[in-house]
Amino acid sequence: MSFLLPHLHSGYAVDQAILHEEARVVVIRFGHDGDDTCMQMDETLASVADKMKNFAVVYLVDITEVPDFNAMYELYDPCTVMFFFRNRHIMVDLGTGDNNKINWAMTNKQDFVDIVETVYRGARKGRGLVTSPVDYSTKYRY
Repeated sequence: MSFLLPHLHSGYAVDQAILHEEARVVVIRFGHDGDDTCMQMDETLASVADKMKNFAVVYLVDITEVPDFNAMYELYDPCTVMFFFRNRHIMVDLGTGDNNKINWAMTNKQDFVDIVETVYRGARKGRGLVTSPVDYSTKYRY
């Protein structure tokens, strides 16, 4: 499903996508298109991208093709989703201890839309850390 979403092929393109979006949350999925976890996440992202078009835009970045952010954002997981708003990284408290990113495949579409909407509402108010509507501390075992 990754062919349905726009890809960013350079570090400059990622920076420009984050910098130039003033009104919406930028959702970036870092990972590999062929990875199973990323395929599940891409399916969720592609199915909800149209529902979120008023308050979020989704991009995909291959971490092998664009290794510029691997150390900066600690992109060691096969699939990582991060949120940005007006050139700021927005952290989400999901109850897992890692507030910087989502590093598992979310298959529940409504839960993902709720998280992005919470990020949007909190970021518009100037918050750098928002709390997820659902606690994932016991839902996913690492």
